[in-house]
Amino acid sequence: MSLAFIFPGQGSQSIGMGKAFADAFGSARQVFEEVDDALGEKLSRLMWQGEEADLTLTANTQPALMAVSLAAVRALDMEFGVKVASASCVAGHSLGEYSALAAAGAFTVADAARLLRKRGEAMQAAVPVGEGAMASLIGKVDVELAEEIAAEGAKAGICVVANDNNVGNVVISGSVDGVNAAIDAAKARGVRAILLNVSAPFHSPLMQPAALAMAEALDAVEIAPPVVPVIANVTTKPTATPSEIRRLLVEQVTGRVRWRESVIAMADAGVTRFVEIGAGKVLTGMVKRGAPDAEGIALNEPAQLEAFAKTL
Repeated sequence: MSLAFIFPGQGSQSIGMGKAFADAFGSARQVFEEVDDALGEKLSRLMWQGEEADLTLTANTQPALMAVSLAAVRALDMEFGVKVASASCVAGHSLGEYSALAAAGAFTVADAARLLRKRGEAMQAAVPVGEGAMASLIGKVDVELAEEIAAEGAKAGICVVANDNNVGNVVISGSVDGVNAAIDAAKARGVRAILLNVSAPFHSPLMQPAALAMAEALDAVEIAPPVVPVIANVTTKPTATPSEIRRLLVEQVTGRVRWRESVIAMADAGVTRFVEIGAGKVLTGMVKRGAPDAEGIALNEPAQLEAFAKTL
C-alpha cells in the first residue's frame, strides 16, 4: 500500500491544538519547545491558552499549524518507529508545504518556524487591511467555471483563482472591488460565493511584496534534499532539489494552490492512502472528493498515532 503524508494549511487552527500530543509524548513536547525557542516567545502558550483572535493572526497561525504537524511527525518516529521516509511522497496545503518539507528533512523545525513567521508577517504587510479579499465558490463549480467568474471580477479589480481545493470548492482572491464583482458574477451563474474571514488576499498578484520578502528569507536558510519527494503546490509535481524548492516556495506566495490536481497526481502515481498529520481533517475531506477510491485518514490525537502505526 502506497501512502502519502499530507499537511494542513490555514483554517485548520483551533485553541488547544497539539496539547494532547505534548502531554502524551516528550518527543512532541520537544518540538513545541524548539518552535518557542526559534521565535523567542511562547507560541505554545498562545496555542493552548490564548485567544482565538490572536491565534488566527496569520503570523501566529502559520508557525503554529506547522508545530502541531511536526510534533505528530516526531512522535510517530520516536514513539512508534514510523518514519516519513516510509511514504511515497509528502505534500501540504499552502503553509502546509513548509510542514511537508520540514517533515521530509529539507528544513529544521526552527528554520521552518522562523520562515513561517516571516511569511505570515510579509503576507499581512503586503496589502493594507481592507483592500484585499478572498471568497469561496461552493457547489456546482469547477476550476474552469471559477476562472470565468474570476475573469468577470478582474474587470473591476484584481481577481484570480487562489485555491483549487476540489470540485465544488474553489477560492478566489484579489482586491475588494475585484472579488465583490466576482461574487456578483458567481451568483448570476447560480454559484454560492462566501466572503472569507481572512486578513489578506493570499495567493494573488497582490502578494508580490511578500514573495520578494520570502525570496530573501529563503536565500538565507540552508535547505537539504528531502528524504522523500515533496509535491509542490504550484506545479503538482515532485520536487527534490534545494534550488527548485526555494524557487517554487517563492512562486507559491502569489501562485495558485493546485491541491485538487496534486491529489489526483499522487493517486495516479499509485498513492492509495492519504494520511493527514496535524490539526483538523480539512484535507482528508478534500481527498475523499478528489480521489474517492483512496483511503483518507487524519491523525490529530495521540491514540490515532498509535492506531495508525499498528496498521503498517
